[in-house]
Amino acid sequence: MIDRKHIGLTMPAFSVPVEQSRLRFFAKATGGDPESRAVPPTYFFCLESESPHSTVMRETLGLDYKRLLHGEQGFTYHAMAYAGDTLTFEQRIEDIYDKKNGALEFVVRKTRVTNQRQELVAELRCVSVMRNG
Repeated sequence: MIDRKHIGLTMPAFSVPVEQSRLRFFAKATGGDPESRAVPPTYFFCLESESPHSTVMRETLGLDYKRLLHGEQGFTYHAMAYAGDTLTFEQRIEDIYDKKNGALEFVVRKTRVTNQRQELVAELRCVSVMRNG
């Protein structure tokens, strides 16, 4: 079982520059406007995956990558972000719970995203599911 003591665990913040060339590639791949400088909400999840601490959280919680599933994701969008911005991500374990008598364990991670002016741009929510037994 994932230890509930990890609820509230935060990872060190990290920053990612929003590069126009990568944003253009994402737009082409998803059917967006490749000339737009605006960051689409789903792109935040791509940038978050660049965390230098991505394995640390998984290892700290004792998650077995072979049994780990992506449960859901969502976001609350507060302000626009654009190519040229530098976005800072602050990740926190918001909740850990189980279902089916522990056969499935859920880890809820929330991430605050701010721009270079420390303005809140978005809040991300990701649920990972660990299959047991």
